[in-house]
Amino acid sequence: MKTVITISSALLLSFTAVHAQKYDVKTAKTYAEISVKTDGKWEGRKYIGGTTFNNVDKLKLAPEHTDHSFDIRYEGPGWESNKIGYRLYLDWRNAIDIFGKKTSAMVLPQVGQDNFDSYHEMSDWGADILKAGKGIGIGSIDRYLNNEKLHFYEVDSTIATVANKTNESGVKVDYYGWKTASDKIDFTSELSIKPDQLYTKHTIRASKEISGICTGIVKQKNTELFKKESKNKKWAYIATYGTQSLVPDKLGMAIFYEVKTVESLVDTELDHLIVFKPSTKTNSFYLLGAWEQEKDGIKSQEEFVKYLDQKLEELNKKGKI
Repeated sequence: MKTVITISSALLLSFTAVHAQKYDVKTAKTYAEISVKTDGKWEGRKYIGGTTFNNVDKLKLAPEHTDHSFDIRYEGPGWESNKIGYRLYLDWRNAIDIFGKKTSAMVLPQVGQDNFDSYHEMSDWGADILKAGKGIGIGSIDRYLNNEKLHFYEVDSTIATVANKTNESGVKVDYYGWKTASDKIDFTSELSIKPDQLYTKHTIRASKEISGICTGIVKQKNTELFKKESKNKKWAYIATYGTQSLVPDKLGMAIFYEVKTVESLVDTELDHLIVFKPSTKTNSFYLLGAWEQEKDGIKSQEEFVKYLDQKLEELNKKGKI
């Protein structure tokens, strides 16, 4: 049974969290979490004090929250399989980052516990391996209008929910009143991962048809860009491969998308973008990273392209992976 955390009245309007359900992380092959502090206090846009992070199933983002506010462990929700991990910056950046894993065990419960950003340093389990910077990261959502990414600077409220099931873990984020340019919409983003897989399925839906909703891959140096369509022309991918991790070492990134949902592919200074057609229909695509130090991982460009082509063939035959 879920119970609401009781916190001081001064915090009640800015922070709402619900206790996390019990889940056997030790035997799991997927895991998702969001972990917050509730016993400190806000001073401007920073969360000061607090003794421990507590995992919750549901979080309403504090209006004070921004990048590096220190109220959420590793700055947002995280999800992982026994192959790879991801996290979403739950602030104006709204970028997805990659945790490279050297183990098949679930590692997110220990990430960032000893020091807020210690995950940037290589450890026995791995590390944060992607520098998103001002880019889109891998497979996250933004709005591209008049040659500019508009980000999530203005949102009335943001609610993140995590769920762990027998064969899948995931994160759902509801953005209420997302304002960009002259438009204000509600937007839902659902991210799910399955055992033994590198990819995350990302399902999105907008409450209003607006142009410019996009995803993409952040540009890094020393990479090659790949594009390919399925035989039936219904699915395609864009991908990059090269020495583009923070280590630095080999990392591949890719997005599979349904061709009919896409208006254009745009090459910007920071990102390789996929711009969707205006729609209020549910749309799913797949994002992934492949790191060479992953256990039994992909270690060359040839292996990476072969893997991508196998997944594209699955999409060609079944319409899903």
